[in-house]
Amino acid sequence: MASIIPMVTLSNILLILLLSTCAANAQLSANFYANSCPNLQTIVRNAMTQAVNRETRIGASILRLFFHDCFVNGCDASILLDDTATFTGEKNAAPNRNSARGFEVIDTIKSNVEAACNATVSCADILALAARDGVVLLGGPTWQVPLGRRDARTASQSAANSQIPSPFANLAALISSFSAKGLSARDLTALSGGHTIGLARCTTFRGRIYNDTNIDANFAATRRANCPASGGDNNLAPLEIQTPTRFDNNYYRDLVAQRGLLHSDQELFNGGSQDALVRTYSNNPNTFSSDFAAAMVRMGNISPLTGTNGEIRRNCRVVN
Repeated sequence: MASIIPMVTLSNILLILLLSTCAANAQLSANFYANSCPNLQTIVRNAMTQAVNRETRIGASILRLFFHDCFVNGCDASILLDDTATFTGEKNAAPNRNSARGFEVIDTIKSNVEAACNATVSCADILALAARDGVVLLGGPTWQVPLGRRDARTASQSAANSQIPSPFANLAALISSFSAKGLSARDLTALSGGHTIGLARCTTFRGRIYNDTNIDANFAATRRANCPASGGDNNLAPLEIQTPTRFDNNYYRDLVAQRGLLHSDQELFNGGSQDALVRTYSNNPNTFSSDFAAAMVRMGNISPLTGTNGEIRRNCRVVN
């Protein structure tokens, strides 16, 4: 009898380890709100459809919000918190100030969701779903969004300043910043394809069009017309020039033609480790779409608050 006890104990330990591993991997689930808010995805999609119909750019803006949220202490809706007299959020960090937008759309979705399912769905999950829907509505791929994130009670302006990748970064710095979040160089190159939609401010690409040499001359001249060497910081240009309101693989074709708008874009195709993958994506839209969708799920899994951590915010702009 005594000899059986250690075996039983060992098997119990292995079972506990297995269950705890499964629990860690299954913290988020696509079916998280299946019973508590069954119409959630329809509510989000309807609001995003209206928003994109009003302004196609909003799809890119919401996608960027999600990216900037996830890269600062995980996908916890900290980017949505307003500054107050006693609280400093992330909205005025350098990467977000005068450029992060779409907050009103998230507010609208949140109020619609609250009307259907009071105090149930987190702002973090709403942002994750809205980002996916914006991509789909502009012609991009779809994916199942794992859900069950909770909302942060804190934010970090300093982390937003230091951890969101810079448009001026070189390839090594970009790979390093993604690696710090558990994302691969392939994820970096796939997620950068989000720049197939949206606009950038002159201040983010001025150095590229006046100083970089790995740039198509006609493209640089076109961009300089609306981005002077000084002044006009907030003048806008499309991140991808061929189909800037359609989610496709033309971003990579631009890179191959040395028409990346940001220095960080062109770094992906500049004689380095990502050149072959950029060529692959430029020739194979399906490969890009599947890699982008998979990378979005991985990014959405960065350090979520789950269980009893965080809270379900009633208003996405303020902690409860």
